Amino acid sequence: MRLSAGQVAVVTGAASGIGLAMARRFAAEGLRVVLADVEEGALEKVADLLREDGAVVHARVVDVGERAQVLELADDVYERFGAVHVLCNNAGVGSGAEGRMWEHDPNDWAWAFAVNVWGVFHGVQAFVPRMIAGGEPGHVVNTSSGDGGIAPLPTASVYAVTKAAVVTMTESLYAHLKAEHARVGASVLFPGPHMLRTGLWESHRNRPARYAKEKPRRTPYRSLAQWEAAMTEAGREVLFTPVEEVADLVVEGIRADRFWLLPESEHSDTQIRARARSMLDRANPSYLESFILDR
Repeated sequence: MRLSAGQVAVVTGAASGIGLAMARRFAAEGLRVVLADVEEGALEKVADLLREDGAVVHARVVDVGERAQVLELADDVYERFGAVHVLCNNAGVGSGAEGRMWEHDPNDWAWAFAVNVWGVFHGVQAFVPRMIAGGEPGHVVNTSSGDGGIAPLPTASVYAVTKAAVVTMTESLYAHLKAEHARVGASVLFPGPHMLRTGLWESHRNRPARYAKEKPRRTPYRSLAQWEAAMTEAGREVLFTPVEEVADLVVEGIRADRFWLLPESEHSDTQIRARARSMLDRANPSYLESFILDR
């Protein structure tokens, strides 16, 4: 797909992190950008900053876990701009679950699925039929993660399960679009290859009351800075990928109609090979042993 001035990009989770980086990158290409996020103050701030840089921006507060709000977003965007060319279903949360899976608060799962899985599905149903009907080239990018999308990090299993679902959903979407001979492509994004400085670690700040924990956490939430300090103290180097590099990968992938937006990484490749080999050999998942031993 060729990206050109005047096209319209919709980005969810756009008030910070990867979403904001993608919005800035699309604006730099001359696209009109629709920012959707649940955090109103941050959303207004970044919308003003992008406008100061000359971008055409429309911002709307949206909880992607609420189907009606995503449908209303689509109505708003099509009434305002008449078309959507790029859709980035990027909004995501960390669940804040503690302990073993059988100890998890059910609302940790309910909230994570509402945003990370249902949010993507709502975006697909709200926008893709109109994108196809418009007849213009378009592209959908769904944000997954190496955690779950490639192999699960058992200590963050709720998040991993949701991100595995995003991969399968996007594979299915790709097949359905091809079957319809649509001019709309699809990609699944694996941000990285290293850690990212995003607001995912503080997801709890936006947790709706309807998904409140039934029991209080046993331990305080840990910030990214605290986790990084703990890793440093333990002598473990932590590398970070700038979110701008992720946005560049997305733009390049859309132009190339590339499904797997997976940055080159020997670590990821090793995980993929190990998991595939385990399945082909009908062997136990030994690639998880390092995490098991860590616990």
